Amino acid sequence: MKAIEITQPGGPEVLVPCLRPEPVAAGGEMLVAVHASGVNRPDVLQRKGLYPMPPGVSDLPGLEIAGTVAGGDPAELAAAGWRIGDRVCALVAGGGYAERCVAPIGQCLPVPAGLSDIEAAALPETFYTVWQNVFEIARLQPGETLLVQGGSSGIGVTAIALAKALGSRVIVTAGTDEKCAACVAIGADHAINYRTQDFAAEVLRLTDGRGADVILDMVAGDYIGRELRCVADDGRIALIAVQGGTRSEIDAGLVLRKRVALTGSTLRPRSVAYKTLIARALRERVWPLVESGRIKPVIHRVFPAAQAAAAHALMESSAHVGKIVLQWQEA
Repeated sequence: MKAIEITQPGGPEVLVPCLRPEPVAAGGEMLVAVHASGVNRPDVLQRKGLYPMPPGVSDLPGLEIAGTVAGGDPAELAAAGWRIGDRVCALVAGGGYAERCVAPIGQCLPVPAGLSDIEAAALPETFYTVWQNVFEIARLQPGETLLVQGGSSGIGVTAIALAKALGSRVIVTAGTDEKCAACVAIGADHAINYRTQDFAAEVLRLTDGRGADVILDMVAGDYIGRELRCVADDGRIALIAVQGGTRSEIDAGLVLRKRVALTGSTLRPRSVAYKTLIARALRERVWPLVESGRIKPVIHRVFPAAQAAAAHALMESSAHVGKIVLQWQEA
């Protein structure tokens, strides 16, 4: 099969097309004929040698795929409601940059009606992540305010869509006025240019001094101290990445007085059983919203898979709004 491998830790140029043996589905897995693969920040970290794959996982990058069911134990597939040829999208722990990929059956979801494979490949990683952190861990409720750091990212546009569809107010930060406008066009109630405005002061102004009930933070670093200033009493800060650094200086008194919960999580090393529960929640609560058109994937650009290096260069430029996807039919 055709695949994209990391020849050595480094820049986008170390992503090179190659030929690999097709993987074989083990018990509890299905083989997917991959038509499209989502590109995500963890792929970039893995390429740089900063995010090693879990034991037993393919060294090929790629955490989300869409295509058709191509193999697996017939009895296991049938028991889970799958047949060969069914359209499927899946969260995987690695191996997604390839024409064939194995995925745990419990982490597979049907392609929502009306979506293309490219759109479906943009769903799993960000939807799993946002659902886990914003709705299950931070417990965002209808009527509450969510602050998303990095609203134009793949995670950011997903958080906007999900939170708005489920009845919350959304404030985002972004690095340019153009990105702020794009976030508002997608559905955010307010967007703050973090380069020209003090986001903490703006959040307090926009909420009449109350603050955000939930903050989805992909930055960390000095942002956490500033977030404590603009989080509401009994607020929750969900930390999912450390793009701004791992060191933070905080006012612990604010944590106490505001009764703040600060949580952190990574999804890739979690068990299949845990991810299966998230998949079930997505299928029950979110997939109907996608199929009705209330939630739509935001695709910035599609690359032929052989141009994965260019896709990574675009992601690292941060010039995109929404998801970047690789298409295998043109690889």
